[in-house]
Amino acid sequence: MSNRRSFIKKTALAGAGLTMGMPAFGNVLGANDQVNVAVFGTNSRGNYLAHTFAGAKNCKVVGIGDTDTRAIEKGQKSVMDVTGEKPTGGQDFRRFLDDPDIQAVVIATPDHWHAPMAIMALDAGKHVYVEKPCSQNPAEGEMLLAKQAKTGLKVQMGNQTRSSVSLNRIMKEIHDGLIGKAYAAKAWYANNRGPIGEHEFGPVPEWLDWDLWQGPAPRQEFDNLLVHYNWHWFWKYGTGELLNNGTHEVDMCRWALQVDYPSQVTSSGGRYHFDDAWEAYDTQLASFEFADNKQIHWDGRSCNGMPLYDRGRGAIVYGTEGSVIMDRSGYVVYDLRGNEIRHEQETGATISMDTRGGGNLDEMHIANFIRGVNSGEELNSDINSARPSVLMCHLGNMAQRTGEILHIDQETGKPQDSEAAMALWEREYADGWRPQV
Repeated sequence: MSNRRSFIKKTALAGAGLTMGMPAFGNVLGANDQVNVAVFGTNSRGNYLAHTFAGAKNCKVVGIGDTDTRAIEKGQKSVMDVTGEKPTGGQDFRRFLDDPDIQAVVIATPDHWHAPMAIMALDAGKHVYVEKPCSQNPAEGEMLLAKQAKTGLKVQMGNQTRSSVSLNRIMKEIHDGLIGKAYAAKAWYANNRGPIGEHEFGPVPEWLDWDLWQGPAPRQEFDNLLVHYNWHWFWKYGTGELLNNGTHEVDMCRWALQVDYPSQVTSSGGRYHFDDAWEAYDTQLASFEFADNKQIHWDGRSCNGMPLYDRGRGAIVYGTEGSVIMDRSGYVVYDLRGNEIRHEQETGATISMDTRGGGNLDEMHIANFIRGVNSGEELNSDINSARPSVLMCHLGNMAQRTGEILHIDQETGKPQDSEAAMALWEREYADGWRPQV
């Protein structure tokens, strides 16, 4: 095992070599053709994405789709603030799939629409930028993967940390042995979400196409509690905090440890903070065991914002010769005694808890997608590399919901010998809405 002096020397050399050898994202060459884009779901996160795509090089936002007419106006204004041009708006996204002048779509809808909409877009010959998670359940991840392979079109998932220059740098160093063998990692997210109250059933507002909002999900009476954010906490539409936010940090851990499917998954937690309609968990501890004696842990606290390592969200990677703490703003390298060796800050990054996200990482991630569409540049978070992280998070929820220790098939990623878990592998669909591959 290296002593502290050799460890410091190794980190310095590794950092210097990577600084010289890693090309700047903005210098990657590609075609200069304009990519016409339609953005779907522009009430919050999608509104920010509409603004950011509108400002991207070789990109023009020509369509805004949302089931809420007010959100359409928000999205149109965000684009006009950048370009001065008003994109076409519509409540039914399918009109944009039929437009031959649109090459790509951006999907920032509720989770239950992500994969079905992406599959429909691929069928229509459109490239896809889909927000995380790429699927509302594991089966849809399989479907989306199969459809992308069949069409050969680009599918980028919106976990923008994969486009971080500093994190790409430190991941390569970790893989090259910077901290010895990286054997364990922990991801966390802490927030101070308040109570959401109870269901508010009633008449459908005039500004909303409630039938299309539900889309693939079985029909129910309009519930004002769901629209527009609290759907996250209901299994019919959302995926809980583990996939709402944990997808980012769990992906960092999997990236660092270079693992795919876990061999065993356990989880504990519950809705501890408030007595309301919230269906998922506000507190969750999930553990993922892997071959080669590696493990990843998730600590999700939706209603207790106590930070870890002075960070409200992030990941720590443990190695036999040191550790690395990382988040969207950069990383810090430590020796085995916890002494800081060096750090790097990501220029323009943000670790904001704002539901819209934001920051330079989005711009780089979007630019990578546009170049991928134009010139075939490799995507930083294509569906093949993104899906295993999403599946991990789904498995964590499945372990929590069943109360079982899940043993995972290493070839398929599916739970073995658990009817309860496999019952959650795929959702129930409204008639005629199951995606077709």
